[in-house]
Amino acid sequence: MTSSEEHHPPQHVAIIMDGNNRFAKKKQMQKGDGHREGKNVLDPVVEHCKRSGVRALTVFAFSSENWNRPQYEVDLLMQLLKETIYEQLPRMEKFNIALRFIGDRSRLSEELRDLMQEAEQKTAAFDSMTLSIAISYGGMWDMAHAAKSIAEDVVAGKLQTDQINVDLFDKYVSLNDLPAVDLLIRTGGDYRLSNFLLWQAAYAELYFTDTLWPEFTIKELDHAFRVFSGRERRFGKTSEQIQQAKIEN
Repeated sequence: MTSSEEHHPPQHVAIIMDGNNRFAKKKQMQKGDGHREGKNVLDPVVEHCKRSGVRALTVFAFSSENWNRPQYEVDLLMQLLKETIYEQLPRMEKFNIALRFIGDRSRLSEELRDLMQEAEQKTAAFDSMTLSIAISYGGMWDMAHAAKSIAEDVVAGKLQTDQINVDLFDKYVSLNDLPAVDLLIRTGGDYRLSNFLLWQAAYAELYFTDTLWPEFTIKELDHAFRVFSGRERRFGKTSEQIQQAKIEN
């Protein structure tokens, strides 16, 4: 039994995969090679999450703000995303994992949009775990998009304004059919969320590490799971209430 199984694993893990460029500089590699190295880290992380009982894994591949990066880097990241989808499809079938994508697809190429849709359709019935890749995604965009959709439904007569509350809003944001994020991991040494899953991670436990993403290991992932298991999640309640609930259960 692995350490992640001995402790209760989070149901939904989110990862900000940061530090690829700094890894390339550290290793005196050519521009872009850090992103290629980082892409290779995803496979063992996905497999280990599945083995550990994680139901959903969401990774930040390309943010809304990443469009402001140098064009050569944007082009490379788009190419790597295509390669990732092609490589992941047979793996998703092998491990019975559903693959989906979240984010604003309007700025993506038609080729990439079609590829994403095809991958989602081919893996939709797989149910051992869900791997979500955030592309052209931002948490503020997500909530604004949800608000727009709600407003459209009000105008269309499908909703009344007095029906709008937290539970309803939750149904309009990305990943609304998955558990809320339990554990959010950020590699690379920065201590911020960078506009990632702001709604979905409202009560997530945060795990920050200086480890650069291409150097992130299964051993550290297990450590993050242990840290998560050792934290008391109160959701606004007191420690005494939490302990009493455990006794009653």
